[in-house]
Amino acid sequence: MASFEDIRSDFEFLDEWDERYKYLIDIGRNLAPYPDEFRDEAHKVRGCASQVWLHAIREGDRLFLKGDSDAHIVKGLVALMIALYSGKPVHEISAIDPEAELAPFDLKDHLTPQRSNGLHSMIARIRAIAAQG
Repeated sequence: MASFEDIRSDFEFLDEWDERYKYLIDIGRNLAPYPDEFRDEAHKVRGCASQVWLHAIREGDRLFLKGDSDAHIVKGLVALMIALYSGKPVHEISAIDPEAELAPFDLKDHLTPQRSNGLHSMIARIRAIAAQG
């Protein structure tokens, strides 16, 4: 999967929002397969209109994420969150400013309120997982 910086760079290169939505869908398609055993209530992200699942694996002080959604654009947002947070030390996750990191994507003006709420729910879930120590 591409790094967050590469995704941001590619995204900024695209002028039209139709192209940007297609790009989000493409990065979602490139997610690693999500294990069926984690498609349960314990891994479901609350606050998303679509079905969203996140699974975290700790390796030392780093958190690695897997995720999935049943909606194409939302799955792209899951991929974006994985690119932003996965592989980071847990103590750095709470220090990441998602609004600043996501500002270049201009998602606020182009996502429905439900998708924006879902994105915030994903961020809150990732931060909560990291804070569990």
